[in-house]
Amino acid sequence: MSTTHNTTSQANDQTEHGPRAPQKRFTSGFLFGAVMIAGIVAFVAGAHSADIMAVIGPRLGIRQASAPLNMGTAQQVYQHLVTAFDGELDRGKLSQQAAKGVASATGDPYTEYYTADEAKKLRDDLEGKIGGGIGAQLGKRDGKITIVRPLKDTPAAQAGLQVGDTVLAINGQSTDGISTDKAVSQIRGEVGSTVKLTIERGGESKDYTITRAEIVAPDVESQNKDGIGVITLNRFARDSGSKVRQAATDLTRQGVKGIVLDLRGNSGGFLEAGVEVASLWVPEGQAVVHEKGKQHGDSTRKATGSDILSKTPTVVLINSASASASEIVAGALKDHSKATIMGTQSYGKGSVQELVELGDGMLKVTVAKWYTPHQHSISKQGITPQKKVELTSDDAKAGRDPQLDAALASLRGE
Repeated sequence: MSTTHNTTSQANDQTEHGPRAPQKRFTSGFLFGAVMIAGIVAFVAGAHSADIMAVIGPRLGIRQASAPLNMGTAQQVYQHLVTAFDGELDRGKLSQQAAKGVASATGDPYTEYYTADEAKKLRDDLEGKIGGGIGAQLGKRDGKITIVRPLKDTPAAQAGLQVGDTVLAINGQSTDGISTDKAVSQIRGEVGSTVKLTIERGGESKDYTITRAEIVAPDVESQNKDGIGVITLNRFARDSGSKVRQAATDLTRQGVKGIVLDLRGNSGGFLEAGVEVASLWVPEGQAVVHEKGKQHGDSTRKATGSDILSKTPTVVLINSASASASEIVAGALKDHSKATIMGTQSYGKGSVQELVELGDGMLKVTVAKWYTPHQHSISKQGITPQKKVELTSDDAKAGRDPQLDAALASLRGE
């Protein structure tokens, strides 16, 4: 079993979720010994193995529940299915759905069990390996599947999809009650094939038939706009921190007089990447984020490395789809007075998830809540920009970006 930490919130046709480096590292000998002891306990104790492991598990570094979950009813349901169900049973699928049910019963929207196929898709998402898709980030707003952002020069953008569009149906099937992951899987498909989306915008609905293409989703993009550096961070991938640092180094060598860090539509990713990005502004040793959780207790993630942008005037752009690791960075720079936050209120996801490999599947479980350096929680309320700037559907349709324009004007002293 291995674990990583995750700070994401939404699923995308582009990408979802995102973790950090493993919490614990075990030697192969330790793992072999732990597995052998667990096997012996199970053989000797039978039904009481969970109770024994609850005692010796912590000594081995294995976290165990103090009392096993009563699965008697589930076993009874299974036995009745075996004897009475008029059809074939897929035991693997039954086990997977049972695991999904246990995770779902927590009532936490970010705690989920992933099957082998879903886990592979999640890993690919984290690294931007999308395959055939339309190039749009998806999320949920008010329980509805929503376009968070169409990526530039992708089928979604070319078809005219806009930020805030509600996806009512996919290929004629209603999206009511389905998860964002399910919507993503339905939209993706073979390159060259088509998908029909029923979109609601401004109280009116319209069908869009979009041809899928190979989608390559860069995590970091940068440019020099007349003396102001613009770094666009689309997700916090495992190596995004080093990429942003390289972009910042290149821009400072070009003599830029300010930096715009664009986190709009960035729904999160690897927590470590978020800390690395914030460390470009926050001096080494100062707090970037505080975590408070049952398993790992209270801890503080501190800035590391050289704060090469600490004295560079900076604007951070956020919107309602900026979540999790994006909010960690924005919150840290705001609390340390290293940047001006512009745009609109962020998403408000103040929790950290851990990814746990379980055989072929994977569990994503909320393990902590996080707080800004000044101990502010952003759960369900988000980061409030110091300067509110809207980007309307009319702006998007006309190709205008008043938020970026305001950031550039501010840094130029206009």
